[in-house]
Amino acid sequence: MSGATHLERFGFLHIDLNSFFASVEQQLHPEFRGKPLAVVPTKADTTCCIAASYEAKALGIKTGTQVGEAKRICPEIVLIEGDHADYAKYSKAIADAVELCCPVAHTPSIDEMVCQLMGREQEPPRARRIALDIKQSIYKNVGVALRCSIGMAPNRYLAKIASDMQKPDGLIGLLPSQLPRAIAHLELRDLPGVGARTEVRLNAKGIRTMEELLALDRAGMHKLWDSVWGDRLYHWLRGEETGDDGAPVSTGVQKSLGHSHVMAPEFRSQEGAWAVAHKLLHKASMRLRMEKFYAGSMAVTIRFALTKEQAARMKSRQHFSGLKHSGWGMEARFRECQDTLTLLEVMRGIWSKRPQGADFERPFFVGVTLRNLIPESEYQAELFADEGNRAGLSATMDKLNLKYGHTTLHFAGMLPARESAPTRIAFTQIPVQYGVDYM
Repeated sequence: MSGATHLERFGFLHIDLNSFFASVEQQLHPEFRGKPLAVVPTKADTTCCIAASYEAKALGIKTGTQVGEAKRICPEIVLIEGDHADYAKYSKAIADAVELCCPVAHTPSIDEMVCQLMGREQEPPRARRIALDIKQSIYKNVGVALRCSIGMAPNRYLAKIASDMQKPDGLIGLLPSQLPRAIAHLELRDLPGVGARTEVRLNAKGIRTMEELLALDRAGMHKLWDSVWGDRLYHWLRGEETGDDGAPVSTGVQKSLGHSHVMAPEFRSQEGAWAVAHKLLHKASMRLRMEKFYAGSMAVTIRFALTKEQAARMKSRQHFSGLKHSGWGMEARFRECQDTLTLLEVMRGIWSKRPQGADFERPFFVGVTLRNLIPESEYQAELFADEGNRAGLSATMDKLNLKYGHTTLHFAGMLPARESAPTRIAFTQIPVQYGVDYM
């Protein structure tokens, strides 16, 4: 442990942008400020709200609320189909505004940023001044509708916890002398990394409250989690450092990339699903080349909506939209490649093996994932392997699509779905701009 562990200092600021997607829409549309607003993937009643403004949250509308239910609660709610490009641009602008006050050390997600404080910046009055300056910089340089909650703490893990303790527009500091009693009132689910399944597991082991968790010594925490994570958590919750400051441990080289999409009703047919899958592959293969990888396998997933009668006699699951569905997936391996035409041939082969019949006539979700990625530097090219100069064709397509938009030049199979399956709103994925588009 660091010798400075028990000094009354803040090592990190965690910036959490409040109702980010909804706030961006209110910044773009001043007429919607102060009104209940929800960002949705489509305006169909069966889909769910991706984000809600604080005015909507006050009425009980939140992320995951079905659009139909949101309209029942608040008939005048403003529904906006989200645009990933807008959110990516605002995320970058906010990061630039934060940088005017303090360097951004980490960007865990599109609506979170972390600053590491150094030297005298760690003194509580100075840290608080930096946090207030960050709030003002976002307000002044990005937009008056955008707010953030900032958590200050000795380590990253506690700073994230603190950022959630007061919303909207909060500023909370957790000093070592206040710990762990300052967090004893929280719920177990308030801890980053503790989701519904983990909570059930902790409950089964006799831990139901934060006070019960904090009463454990380090050995008890290790036994509870059955890993070194328990030791780390023991120290983090007491304001101590473990060397990684709550940062996720890297898993090494990226292993996969892909896209998925819940289709609009007009595409919920075999032909529509194929067109959407084609577009998802078009985007994934372009990203594959931009990120300088070759793929060695492809996985395709399809989910089929079921009637009540079908769901009663088949193994089914419930989608977050409320649809009862069955699922199918298949993965195929192949010689590593990165050109769209070869990957399309692979996907066509997988698609031909999808289930057929009356129970599989309503596909509503498609996912395409490229796996077993290897960096271009490790790829072993074969002599005479590029029949028809497919790599050159893909390079030409990329050049035009980067300049004019990623659907400018494409194979005919995706034409019906060219305007569907837009880049999905990213929660944990940090948006990357390729040419004029974000993906």
